[in-house]
Amino acid sequence: MAIAPHPGPLPAVHARALSVRKTGQPARPATGGRARVGAWNDRGVNGPVEVRVAIPLGELAALQWGDPEAPPLLALHGWLDNAASFARLAPLLAARRRVIALDLPGHGHSTHLPRSAYRYHLVDQVDCALDAAAALGLDHFDLLGHSLGAGIASLAAAASARIDRLLLIEGLGPLADDGSQTLPRWRDAHTQRRSPRRAPRVFASIEAAVAARVAAGDLDAGELWPIVERNLRAVDGGHAWRSDARLRLTTPLRIEETQARRLLEGIRVPTLLLLADPATPYLPRDLMQARADCVPDVKVVHLPGPHHLHLRHAGLVARTMLDFIAA
Repeated sequence: MAIAPHPGPLPAVHARALSVRKTGQPARPATGGRARVGAWNDRGVNGPVEVRVAIPLGELAALQWGDPEAPPLLALHGWLDNAASFARLAPLLAARRRVIALDLPGHGHSTHLPRSAYRYHLVDQVDCALDAAAALGLDHFDLLGHSLGAGIASLAAAASARIDRLLLIEGLGPLADDGSQTLPRWRDAHTQRRSPRRAPRVFASIEAAVAARVAAGDLDAGELWPIVERNLRAVDGGHAWRSDARLRLTTPLRIEETQARRLLEGIRVPTLLLLADPATPYLPRDLMQARADCVPDVKVVHLPGPHHLHLRHAGLVARTMLDFIAA
């Protein structure tokens, strides 16, 4: 395992200029899968276009950047984000890759669980990501994940031989359990089953929704705009979140840390792990180092910035990833 300092700065990318919108143009049939892809320009490069992927759960939405003939890179976003989380990073990676950023189930424009289901689970999200790759006809591909998406990507890489490289931002494996909160978490989760579902919050404008998201985290309005815009639907009186409210429910059971590390030992592809400095509280440096030590071929890079490194420092993250891909 190698631990490297971050490279020098690159020019900033302006998020608002990359605000994601549907193209509204006729679809062009996809090859090798069941995806529908729209709006290609005269250079055969898209940026971005909407993609729809049929999997057993239902239909997933995605955004695609880059030459459709380039080697594919599948990107998985974090919890309560969506494909537009990569609106800054993806155009830079598209210099060498066809970047396909999924809306995970329950997020963005993708299908929700049926009403009979109580909650989402990470294992099911792994299945959905691999189902999407198969539907897209991706025989071999690089896999990128941020936060929740990094946990999903880690488990997928431990299971699938189709993944060539693993690119992780602020996550390696799933959140695990040391046993101290197992019973309270179990009881909380089952109490939530009996709780009535609340009416969705309505925002008078997109700006108001962006302000609410800014207040809940460490990103500014320009960085969050594409994510928020993609996650809104029109309702009486304004806008409401598209994301499934069940995503916020407590996970009843988490695997133990020893199990998580055993799974990480199964990752046999070159892996890049980017971690924020200072460390995110629930990703302490000692823990992440111990997990990284389980992966046979991993490079760990600490970058200054917040949890959403790819939004705050897209150029820096892109340069680090492209250098890793080229190595």
